[in-house]
Amino acid sequence: MAAESSMSSRSKSPSDGALLLCSHGERPVLRTSGTKENYGRIFWGCIYYGVHEGSNFFRWAEPETEVGNPEIARMKKKVASLKSRTRAAEWKLMVVALLGFVGWVGFLFLLLQNFSMSRPKCVIPLNLV
Repeated sequence: MAAESSMSSRSKSPSDGALLLCSHGERPVLRTSGTKENYGRIFWGCIYYGVHEGSNFFRWAEPETEVGNPEIARMKKKVASLKSRTRAAEWKLMVVALLGFVGWVGFLFLLLQNFSMSRPKCVIPLNLV
């Protein structure tokens, strides 16, 4: 039992990369995921990934916790929902700001047009006859 617990804690430790070897016999390197589903998540990957064929070594640096803890999955869904609502609110704010800008430009145009029409025109009669 003690051997199992030490083995599981060893697999979760940050020094796990030193104990692992890829198919090329090299130690894997820590990388950061850029996928939509796991953005920012850290994993161990082959040092030759994208350079040599067969460089497919992959292991998460930390275990996935949503399976064991439904609270984390619920919080992730809530964060995604809040991000979506924030994007929608930002879009609405931009539309309102644009409409406000167009309204002020129109107001200034009408004000200047009215001002130019209401100025008294200086008419000097010329009697050339």
